[in-house]
This record gives sequence, structure tokens and C-alpha cells, in this order.
Amino acid sequence: MNRIGALLSGTGPLVIPGVYDALSAKLAAEAGFGAVLVSGYCLSATRLGEPDVGLLGADEVLDAAARIVAAVSIPVLVDIDTGYGNAFNVERTIDELIRAGAAGAFLEDQVWPKRCGHMARKRVVELEEYLPKLRAALDVRRGTPFHVTARTDARAPLGLDEAIRRARAFAEAGADAVFIEAPESLEEMATIRAALPAEVPLVANMIENGKTPLRTVVELHAAGFQIVAVPLAGLLAATHALRDVYRTLRQDGITTRVRDRMLQFGEMNTLLGVEERYRREREWLG
Repeated sequence: MNRIGALLSGTGPLVIPGVYDALSAKLAAEAGFGAVLVSGYCLSATRLGEPDVGLLGADEVLDAAARIVAAVSIPVLVDIDTGYGNAFNVERTIDELIRAGAAGAFLEDQVWPKRCGHMARKRVVELEEYLPKLRAALDVRRGTPFHVTARTDARAPLGLDEAIRRARAFAEAGADAVFIEAPESLEEMATIRAALPAEVPLVANMIENGKTPLRTVVELHAAGFQIVAVPLAGLLAATHALRDVYRTLRQDGITTRVRDRMLQFGEMNTLLGVEERYRREREWLG
């Protein structure tokens, strides 16, 4: 059983917050999450200052994933968009993630360049074009504890029935989990669960102010969703805090007015492990 599969065998759902660098991943681990998701939206925003419209390349995502894996001991899942090309590109991307120590990946069926799953004007490739990429991902991970989630964005451009048809094909191909992006009502979510085999883990994607109704983790688990992704909450909160602090500093010339919303310098050093560095340094000095 892979690391994600072991987490899914517990009594509750696996909740995976979105992260985008080593620090955000460390904070998620400190909060007690069992795994994290390297979010493509978050990476595009933080590395490029650009929207999630297919501007990130494979090397940028792989570099970020490797840094995050090195920073935390919990499993790291990675959003690899469409795999950055054909089945050979998917094969290389998955192989590089396995070498880096990542625990799994999300692979979607959009036309490249893709868009955030809750944005307008998405397009998807034919199922026959996606399935070889999924099979490549499943083949290259053989013998390793790597978890592959197959995602379809067909709901928006082609309708719920087509999205379900694709999800069934993904499950039949052997995907470890299936993800129908952006259902637009509780009824649609119930239809998705009822249409797929009970043993197939389903992903619910909770985007604040997105297309899918926000539900609690308990509600989602009761509705049959075993993996709950919350990819943007951390980025949205961090961006709000940075904007507030920078504006205050610009206006006041000092950060006193927002100090209660900032970590103390000592707290930050504790989070980063400064004392452990001092201890090792003393040992080396003898």
C-alpha cells in the first residue's frame, strides 16, 4: 500500500491543504495535516505573479516539489496539470517526482495550456488522448508507493454525464483516485458518488468562492468523498496578510498597528529550527 493509500485506510477523509513552498508546507505539517498538495494555482501566483492559465513548465513544478518534499516528512502530492505534453512527457514527469520522493500526483484532461478548474472557457482533450497519459503514469510508478489521481474537467464544457463517463474510464484504467472538477451543486456531487463504484476514492475540491458548494470535511466524508483538497486557503490568507502589512508599513512608516497579526521574530526562528542549528554548531566547535 502507498503512503496515501495508508492514510485513506483510516476512519476519516484525507484533507490536503494546498502549499506552494517549503515554508507553507512546514506550517501545514505543524498544523497536523497528514499530507499536502503542491497547488498549480498557488505556484503560478507565487513564482510568476500570474494566473493559473498554463504558464508554469514542468521544470518549475518539479523544482518546487523537490524543495517541498525535502522540507517536510509528510507525504507530498503534486498537481502536474496535464503532464506537460504527451504520454512520454507524463512518464518523465512522474519518474522525476518519484526520484524526488513525492507521494503522488494529480493528472488532468484539459487542453494545454490549461486553466484553473474554477475558471471559465476550459477545454478538454478527447478521452482517447488522455487515457494513454494516465496509463503511462500508472506504468512508470510500478513497484513504487506512488499515488495517481485522475482528474477530469469535462463538467463545464461537456456536461456532467460526460464527466462521469470519463471518471468511470479512469477508474477502470486503474487510477488510485478519481476527481471530477467543479460540480456545481450538492445534487451533482451526490450523482457523481452514486455513479462510481463505492471502492473508488473520490476527490472533492473546496475552492473559496468557487463553483462547488463549500462543505465541511465531515459533510464531505458522509457524502462519500475520501480526499478533500483545499488548495487555495493558505495562499488567500497569506496574500491578505501581506497586503495588510505592506499597506500599513507604507502608510504608518512602522508595523506597530498590525503587530498582533505577525509572528514574533523568535517564533519564526523556532519554526525554522534555529536552535537546532546552534546546537549542531556547538558540537562542531567542540
